[in-house]
Amino acid sequence: MNKYESVVIIDPSVEEEKIKELSQKFTDIINHDGKVEKLEELGKKKLAYEVKKNKEGYYLIINFESNPQLITELERNYRIMDEVIKFITVKAQ
Repeated sequence: MNKYESVVIIDPSVEEEKIKELSQKFTDIINHDGKVEKLEELGKKKLAYEVKKNKEGYYLIINFESNPQLITELERNYRIMDEVIKFITVKAQ
C-alpha cells in the first residue's frame, strides 16, 4: 500500500452539515480499501484565482494509505459531486 495526500476544495456556499457528510463519504470510500491516517479541515480560505466563479473555498486535506486502484474510484467520486470545485491527489513520500 502507498501513502497519498488528497486536497479537496468544496464550494464555500455548502452548509457545515453537508461538509461533514462529504468528508465522511470520502473517508468511507478510502477505508473500504485503505486506511485514513489524518483528516484536516482547514476551513474557508481565499483562492489564488477564481474557480467556478468562487473566490474562496472550504479546504479538506486527507492523508491515507491505499492501493493505487482506489485513487481512480476516489477521483471519480470527486468529479461527480457538484459541491467539489477542485481536487488533487498526490503520492506522499
